[in-house]
Parts: sequence; structure tokens; C-alpha cells
Amino acid sequence: MSLDVFLLLAAALFSVGLYGVLSQQSVVMLMMGLELMLGGVIVAAAAVWHFLFAGADAQVLVVVAVTVMAVEMAVGFAVVTALFRTREVDMTDMAAELKE
Repeated sequence: MSLDVFLLLAAALFSVGLYGVLSQQSVVMLMMGLELMLGGVIVAAAAVWHFLFAGADAQVLVVVAVTVMAVEMAVGFAVVTALFRTREVDMTDMAAELKE
């Protein structure tokens, strides 16, 4: 497989995630879109790193990035769960009222 195929996959993941972020009002769906966008960036970075700088460092980059993604989602879901339990907020419009 060539670099073009991986970059096309990364662009598709990023595009689907961007559509999800811009079109959804549910906080959980928004976070899923952000996760897809981050996944696309990771695929692109790992592919470029592998094809241009052939080495094992790309594998370390991917492992670190996936770990960061998992931590980010865990913290995000903890915040969403806390918001829902205290104020029953599950949509972005309702969460915007919290800053007042």
C-alpha cells in the first residue's frame, strides 16, 4: 500500500468526524466526532512518519496517541456524566446555559 491510500483514509476519517461535530447536538455524538477526527490525524501522522522516516518510532507515536485518545475520552465522558447527573444536561445548547 502506498502513502496516498493512507492519506485518503485519514482524510475520510477526518471528514466524517468533522461532519459529526458540526451536525450533532448531543454531547456524546460530538465527542465521537472529535475522536474520529483525532483518529484521522493519527493515521496521517503515522503513515507519513512510516513512509518518510522508516523506523520503529512511528509505532511509539501511535501507541502514545491512542493512549492520549483513551484518556481524553474517559475524562470527557466523566464530565458529561457529572453534568447529566447534576443538571440533566445532555445537549450542547443546554450546556451553553451553564456559563451564565
